[in-house]
Amino acid sequence: MQHHIQNKIYHVEILPPKQATEKLREDLKSFTDKYEKVRQSGRCACITDNAMGLLAFQGAECIEELGLAVNKGQVMIHLNTFHTKENLHEILDSCKKLGIEYLLVVSGDGSDRLPKLQPADVGAGDAQSVTSVELLRYIGREYPGVFTMGVAFNPYEPPEHEFEKLRRKFDAGASFIITQPIIEKNAVIDEMLAKYPGVPVIIEAWMSKKISLLSDAVGYTIPEDTPFDPIATLKQIHQDYPGCGVYLSLLGFKTQYPLISETWK
Repeated sequence: MQHHIQNKIYHVEILPPKQATEKLREDLKSFTDKYEKVRQSGRCACITDNAMGLLAFQGAECIEELGLAVNKGQVMIHLNTFHTKENLHEILDSCKKLGIEYLLVVSGDGSDRLPKLQPADVGAGDAQSVTSVELLRYIGREYPGVFTMGVAFNPYEPPEHEFEKLRRKFDAGASFIITQPIIEKNAVIDEMLAKYPGVPVIIEAWMSKKISLLSDAVGYTIPEDTPFDPIATLKQIHQDYPGCGVYLSLLGFKTQYPLISETWK
């Protein structure tokens, strides 16, 4: 992962089609087009797992079924705890077969339609529920040396609580961090960087002009008419965090993708 930072390789978020879609063929084509743009440009495609608790096709499943190429180090699969044990292994086996190295392991957003891993499924009988910590340990134990696993860091949570969770994630096998999206320099992220100077950190940049959608993440209401320039903010993130990588969420492929190459030089 440090290689990505040193070589200024963007991490680009791609959402796979939702299973409830009524235009599956069109959505699969859109997924393919975005994936191929990222792959051919040498960036890293980061594919979400049931984002916002909405049942979607799995990233590795889409890549395999569509016959898409996997370049070494250019795919990251998000993996959360809302799966059956059987499905979890199907995902991990598919990633191993395809040569996908990077996993972002998160607890995830649930819903009534999604199953949830139970402590007994991952050999964590002493736990009350399965979080990213238990899932990290299980993957590391069942697939030793196969995956490089990262975790999320939320600077909007109470810092003492978030730093304790981060310590347990590293103890469980995490080796890199991806933050929640920020739009300006953040004191909690600065503290995290000071605590873990040798750990690769990827800063998430909010690329939607609809900045009000960030309200739930930051914990306060951002008015819908708040002006926001994602490209200008991205440039500022590079200046504020020159030693970090950057993850682009909600990127506009038609309008923004051609511009991002100019922001990181």
